[in-house]
Amino acid sequence: MTDSRASVLITDLDNTLFDWFEQWYRSFDALVGEIERISGLSRESLYPEIKEIFQKHGTSEYAFLLQEMPSLRKMHHGENLLEVYDDAVYAYRKARKQALQLYPTVGDTLQELKSVGVLLVAYTESLQFYSRSRVISLGLDGLLDYLYCPPDHSLPDGMTTADIRKLPNDRYELVSTQQKNTPEGEVKPNPMLLLDIIADIGASPSDCVYVGDSLSKDIRMAQEADVLDAFAAYGVAHTSESYDLLRTVTHWTPEQVEAERKLKEVHVNPTIRLDKFSDIKKNVEFIAHKS
Repeated sequence: MTDSRASVLITDLDNTLFDWFEQWYRSFDALVGEIERISGLSRESLYPEIKEIFQKHGTSEYAFLLQEMPSLRKMHHGENLLEVYDDAVYAYRKARKQALQLYPTVGDTLQELKSVGVLLVAYTESLQFYSRSRVISLGLDGLLDYLYCPPDHSLPDGMTTADIRKLPNDRYELVSTQQKNTPEGEVKPNPMLLLDIIADIGASPSDCVYVGDSLSKDIRMAQEADVLDAFAAYGVAHTSESYDLLRTVTHWTPEQVEAERKLKEVHVNPTIRLDKFSDIKKNVEFIAHKS
């Protein structure tokens, strides 16, 4: 045990609490495989238009991809693409459900900290709909006290929320975890974002420990905000296949890729290194948070 104490745990979601790359790769690969089978079009011909759609909406998880793909709209003019490619949607959802799991020790550790009275806060750059959906699917609603994430992209023209919700509302909305939006366009490693979150929950930097998988974004941000940092080293072990495919269709613009490259040029040494999530208990003494 170190001399460090904290009553607030702020954590990244993707590749910190669960393997985002793996679930994205498995589900997206399944989707494209079925599109290729049904349409007869090659993956290589589909990837450029997919990338353009992802960049337009600022996410590689865009829920209305099928409806906006030019090649499919041309091939199936006037048809309902969700019906034509129902097998692709099913394959995507099945693969996502199978791959979306908490890393080992995450659930038990969060439960233990919650029982002590630690305030649990998630902060992610993934958009609201996708982040909220994963929090619900992973059983984190109510375990996390707060979820901070960017607002959603807009819906396609003429479409409302009611048009896309086929299940009861509790499958889409958080029941216990409070969800709040970070300012649109503001991204890590801006330390003011983290400091604003800390102020919003009624804490101070000295109360907190921040966990994340990116040295150049998460750990740098925490250090510049004077918040104790813990590097989720286990979260960077994604497969080369998943990352190569993500690069091919990424929503990141050339400007964003260059900005990311420059961030990584700055060497960052984490204060705490975690080989598994539960290692945080060996390095920090957690106490109840007092509002």
